Amino acid sequence: MSDKQDKKQQSHQKKMEKLKENIDASIAAASTERGVSILLTGNGKGKSSSAFGMVMRALGYGYKVGVVQFIKGEQLSGEELYVRDQCPQVTFQQMGTGFTWDTQDRSGDIAAAETSWAVATEMLADESYHLVVLDELTYMLSFKYLDEEKVMTALKNRPHNQSVVVTGRGGGNGLVEWADTVSEIKEIKHAYNEGIMARKGVDF
Repeated sequence: MSDKQDKKQQSHQKKMEKLKENIDASIAAASTERGVSILLTGNGKGKSSSAFGMVMRALGYGYKVGVVQFIKGEQLSGEELYVRDQCPQVTFQQMGTGFTWDTQDRSGDIAAAETSWAVATEMLADESYHLVVLDELTYMLSFKYLDEEKVMTALKNRPHNQSVVVTGRGGGNGLVEWADTVSEIKEIKHAYNEGIMARKGVDF
């Protein structure tokens, strides 16, 4: 190894040692063990996909999972087909009305939202659920289909070791304040805007 390469290696090693030191310190400082609350928001694609990634992660450890989808429902999705057929550990509830801008039936959508929220409430009170995913819940608050105070009370009073993931755009500051982790997914480009059809197994 030349002197130049040796100096690069020494410099790299020092940087990595410092990085490892910082990471180890952060890990050591995280000493509280409890369920976490996660909000996945923003106008970009991937919020629900990220949530279902956590579903798969929880299932890998044999944990019980609950999923409630508040918008999707008329068109079968790959995750629904797989979870319903292959994952008996997952309790799966869909609002079943499809997109609210398609139904254009406020009273019907509110009734469907309340029915699905009743299922979610049972999950949020059941400590046997390690993970609960409330997909597109934010819309139910933005459209005022569900009472925000009741929703926030149920989220805050869930079992100590239960983790919850909420997805969707908007939803108000209450969810942001409640969540331990908030990730905003930003759209840079989207195939749909270029006239490319949604792809089975990728988009749904």
